[in-house]
Amino acid sequence: MFQWKNLFKGMAMGISDLVPGVSGGTIALILGIYQSLITAINGLTTKQWKKHVMFLIPLVIGIGLALLTVSHIISWLLNEYPQPTLFFFIGLIIGIVPTLLKDINFIQSFTPIHYGVLLLGAIIVGATTLLKDSSPTTIMDQLAIGDYILLFFAGWLASTAMILPGVSGSFIFLLLGVYPTVIQALSTFNLAVLFTVGIGIILGLGITSRLISYLFVQYKTATYALMIGFIAGSVFVIYPGMAGDFFLISLSVIAFALGGGTAYMLHIYKNKQAGANG
Repeated sequence: MFQWKNLFKGMAMGISDLVPGVSGGTIALILGIYQSLITAINGLTTKQWKKHVMFLIPLVIGIGLALLTVSHIISWLLNEYPQPTLFFFIGLIIGIVPTLLKDINFIQSFTPIHYGVLLLGAIIVGATTLLKDSSPTTIMDQLAIGDYILLFFAGWLASTAMILPGVSGSFIFLLLGVYPTVIQALSTFNLAVLFTVGIGIILGLGITSRLISYLFVQYKTATYALMIGFIAGSVFVIYPGMAGDFFLISLSVIAFALGGGTAYMLHIYKNKQAGANG
């Protein structure tokens, strides 16, 4: 079913993918549409593909609108006020983790193994901070076969990150050193690069979504624990440190509180939607 409210959810997902460490999958999980999203992606190859396309269309439109419009605001905030902006997202992430734990009724459903899985997920995502290359990455030109293979797998891994909560696809591009090349390809409409990355993304989405569906059916609690760990670990990825004068620090604290408040409002919205559907 086509739902216009999913357009705004898609915009939220698109905005989140602009920030390294915050993925569209995280926002989808927060908004309560994560499993529906995975089901819709898997359903594109079934006889009921029309129903799933109708679910995905407003999300895709929303993501596109965010990238074309709101992205300018986010980019400006990240350039002019990076510390408060990132603290807003940190507040959002920390504020939503208790809600996700409550959703899975962790007090009764979690065993020591699940806590270990959660910790492992946090360590995996948090450890990506050690992989950052502080030196500038040059744009690839005169691409060889090996470069195209790298771009293909970069698209594959980035699409996996887009689905899995915790790490953004743009962050994967940065880690693999292909971000400037992909951005230039978008601006110059380099079909060879865009086609290579695009094929990787499409295949990655198809395969990863099926794997996640299987894990949710067979190991729901463990999968939820791992994803919560991914989300918690992303705090270490985007943490900018606390520096500056009194005004900047105060602004960061306020932004953090606003992020937490936003998480609370999203929790209320999610519960109302669940009550209306129930």
